[in-house]
Amino acid sequence: MKKIIILFILFVSLTTYAQVLVINEFDPDSPSTDTAEFIELKSATPNFSTDGYILVFFNGSSSGADSSYMVIDLDGYTTDNNGLLVIGSEGVSPFPQVLISENVIQNGADALGVYQASVNDFPEGTLATQTNLIDAMVYGTNDADDTDLLTLLGETIQYNDNGTNANPRSIQRFVDGMDNESYSTATPTPRRENDGSGIPINPVFISVAESQYDEGESFDITFISETNVTSDLNFTISLNNFGFNTSDFTGNLSLMIPNGQNTTSTTISIVDDSADEGDEVLLIKFVDLIEPIVPSNNFVEVRIVDNDFTIAAWGTPLNPTTGIVQSTQPEGYYDSLDGLADVALRQALQDIIADPTIVRAQTYADVIDILNEADQNPENSNQVWLLYTEEGRAKLDIQTGSSNAGKWNREHTYPRSRGGFFDIEEDEIADGIDVFWTTKADSLRHGNSDAHALRAADAAENSSRGNQHYGQYTGPSGTLGSFRGDVARSVLYMEIRYNGLEVVNGFPEVTGQFGDLATLLDWHRNDPPDDFEMNRNNVVYNWQKNRNPFIDQPLLVEYIWGNNVGDTWDQSLSIDDNEFSEITMYPNPTNGRLYILGLNNVELVEVFSVEGKLLRTFTAVNNYIDLDITSGLYLVKLTHNNRSIIKKVIKD
Repeated sequence: MKKIIILFILFVSLTTYAQVLVINEFDPDSPSTDTAEFIELKSATPNFSTDGYILVFFNGSSSGADSSYMVIDLDGYTTDNNGLLVIGSEGVSPFPQVLISENVIQNGADALGVYQASVNDFPEGTLATQTNLIDAMVYGTNDADDTDLLTLLGETIQYNDNGTNANPRSIQRFVDGMDNESYSTATPTPRRENDGSGIPINPVFISVAESQYDEGESFDITFISETNVTSDLNFTISLNNFGFNTSDFTGNLSLMIPNGQNTTSTTISIVDDSADEGDEVLLIKFVDLIEPIVPSNNFVEVRIVDNDFTIAAWGTPLNPTTGIVQSTQPEGYYDSLDGLADVALRQALQDIIADPTIVRAQTYADVIDILNEADQNPENSNQVWLLYTEEGRAKLDIQTGSSNAGKWNREHTYPRSRGGFFDIEEDEIADGIDVFWTTKADSLRHGNSDAHALRAADAAENSSRGNQHYGQYTGPSGTLGSFRGDVARSVLYMEIRYNGLEVVNGFPEVTGQFGDLATLLDWHRNDPPDDFEMNRNNVVYNWQKNRNPFIDQPLLVEYIWGNNVGDTWDQSLSIDDNEFSEITMYPNPTNGRLYILGLNNVELVEVFSVEGKLLRTFTAVNNYIDLDITSGLYLVKLTHNNRSIIKKVIKD
């Protein structure tokens, strides 16, 4: 009789899990920001190696065409004591065995499939197929059935995730008897059997009071198990992460939760060294937990703020300086422009900055590294300077997830949708300065990653700006507009650099056209290049091997779009202007009296608001003027011998 029972149980087990590996639970939309989405696979036997299996995701939208958009290689992973393997993002608790980024799973109507195959069998855009398919699920969030996707995968039912932010739900598989397999929605149970059976797990939670500490500070890390442990729990943690290692802190990393208790803690002291390492992030992670003890959370980040940052010799755009940073353009870089005018001048300029034998295109991911250097805050080397909001932001606060609060990202001054740029899969790889694409004037796609027209910007403000034309968008209220000349020169650069782009008057709705030219010319004239802009021009040149000529030679703008269109360009005019720009005004900021050094008997001095409104006029100025105006940022224009220069001045 005992043999018969054993054989019956074995028969039921083999029948129920004949697929070897099945989709046991799936949460594609929890919560609405998708920070806790996950897939749970179940094997017919516990501790099952998933080598040779892959997880493929299919996009059921009209643009997705029921084809693959993501593949996860399951090589090297093993299901747990209950036969479960959770693939999810960091917001999932207990912590997934396979970690993926947030917000990467489509909400539906879409599908996923478990295949016994290679990732190479499913390049992006592969039509859904039953070949080598082990298990599949077509799902949605109350979407209409994708009948084509159901047919392609041999499924008959499309399952819905009916969760909300307040009441999350996942699609869960249940098996009742030999042949009855069903799915329903219920509260998510990652890494636990859907029916509450199986070997109980005891997750341990990592807790830290703050997410950021300064060098020299100490803090506690507390560990709390869900239930009291039934024997002494000894475990080890690590804090290492890239450059942060054991030389950067002191503290005990070998810990114990005593029998019958559920908590322990350790104190970590951060070493205050004298090295300028930049801000770093330590990563609290478990090293050796053994089931049924599992991480509740893991890879907990704590930022360590370096107090040894450096300050540049030049100012921010709010407190600009000139003449400190010299152009790194090669000798004779612009010589081919001399004696040319109008269309010929445009073409010669494009031949320089789009020369396919010299100029390089980097990936969109590389742009993050470029901006960390090019847009570095002169007042703090651990920060980038944000374009529109006129402030520093920690380099580590680059937006990587769905939330943009307090983050910065890459802003296209010439919006992608206006220019018709796009990225490709290779754009997601930061492969460094020595790996690049050949590019030319017709390579419009490369406008997507051209760092001359990409700036670090507050992520929320970038979203607010959207794809508005300049003139429609003038910056956040309460700021001084220190970005205006910078964006004007970057947008004008794009017209010359890429065929198919044009800067025009007004606010056009034609792809390839961008406005407003009159506004941009005004911004260029009233906010001339400064050391910050020259430094970023030098940095971008080091990566792309081309320069923004309107930073090096700002008068070129007048010969191509402005008051000198049709006149013959003579580079010597620009050289004279550079000599003229050596004039300095001090002190800056000033309490009122502003001295002029480098030129006597200036014919005309005009003081403008940053919006371009003329406020004061002085004639026949010897060596100083008195600014009887309120505190703020102003533009001071000096005119002498038919030449003029504009300087930014702050009145305290």
